[in-house]
Amino acid sequence: MRPQFHRYARPARLRRATFALTLAGIVTLAACSKKEAAAPAPRPVVAVAVYADGSATAAASLPGEVQARYSTPLSFRVGGKIIERRVRLGDVVKNGQIVARLDPADAQKNAASAQAQLEAAQHTLVYAKQQLDRDQAQAKENLIAPAQLEQTTNAYASAAAQRDQAAQQAALSKDQLQYTTLIADHAGVITAEQADTGQNVSAGQAVYNLAWSGDIDVVCDVPESALAALSIGQNATVTLAALPGRSFNARVRELSPAADPQSRTYRAKLTLDNPGPDVRLGMTADIALAAPSPSNSSANSSASESRSFTVPATALFHDGTQQAVWVVRAMDNAPGAGTPGASTPGAGTPGVGTLELRRVTVTRYNERTIVISQGLKDGERVVLQGVHTVTAGEKVHAIPPLHPEDFAS
Repeated sequence: MRPQFHRYARPARLRRATFALTLAGIVTLAACSKKEAAAPAPRPVVAVAVYADGSATAAASLPGEVQARYSTPLSFRVGGKIIERRVRLGDVVKNGQIVARLDPADAQKNAASAQAQLEAAQHTLVYAKQQLDRDQAQAKENLIAPAQLEQTTNAYASAAAQRDQAAQQAALSKDQLQYTTLIADHAGVITAEQADTGQNVSAGQAVYNLAWSGDIDVVCDVPESALAALSIGQNATVTLAALPGRSFNARVRELSPAADPQSRTYRAKLTLDNPGPDVRLGMTADIALAAPSPSNSSANSSASESRSFTVPATALFHDGTQQAVWVVRAMDNAPGAGTPGASTPGAGTPGVGTLELRRVTVTRYNERTIVISQGLKDGERVVLQGVHTVTAGEKVHAIPPLHPEDFAS
């Protein structure tokens, strides 16, 4: 029986040894495969290096509109029906020019009635004067009682007062008749029409809006971020889209002390110097505010802080309520970068880096670009596309845009 036992025991041990070796090989291969698995390649992102615009004196650039410094509504001082309008929208009027008329029929009747009352009061005063002269002459001869002279004197004083009252009423009626004619009290241009011929208007209701000729303002709404760059009397350079290649000097004349409750912006008015006839009301303007000149001690720091960067609007990302952009930080200075045997993926490779979310200050929004005044430095690479699909710290490979002209400012 013993030889038979050894005959069957040896193959069983051999099978167990073979299974153990096979299992050990599988574990070893799995461990090697995990150790030798390559790290994921950096993700490609479209990014370009940004540089300052080269305008270190521009503190802010704001859109504005050309308006007249003074603009007033034209209205009748009495109510009535409009029977004639002599000017239209855009017409230039002179001082004292008739622009509209009301139906004068009622005013003429009132003036005629007041004139008739004045004439009656005048006749009454003449009769009272004659009676007073007779009574005074008779009183000297003691032909009448003193009481009668007092009555005559009282009647004359009453007639004189009535005459004065009638004269004032006649003058008022005459003025109201003149008020049925609307006259421009300043030279300017008609910028609005609020009433039409045949319409009944009340006293004080606007019929036209008159923009005075003379001083011209450029009005803009200043956001809170650019408010610190403004001050009364500050100079600015104004360019008009309708007049390319020309610029005008302006001065900040008025700055609203409180923000508008709807837009949360501050209204600023700048007066143009020598605008010329080509500058017309309603033109769109671009206002470049000049920053205060820095002192000698802080000239370099102030100049660096006032530099602005123009980047495509697609690069803007919102970190909560703050504006931000994604900056590709180079990994050349990372630990082990460029060292033989370094295990950092992409180390020492041009264009490879990690993403950093950088908060910035945006001073202007253009049609396709934004202007950043704080948060960027020359030469930093900013992600232009897919800003909502990346994460902070992600390893990326910066590639230039396929069509750079699409991202040009």
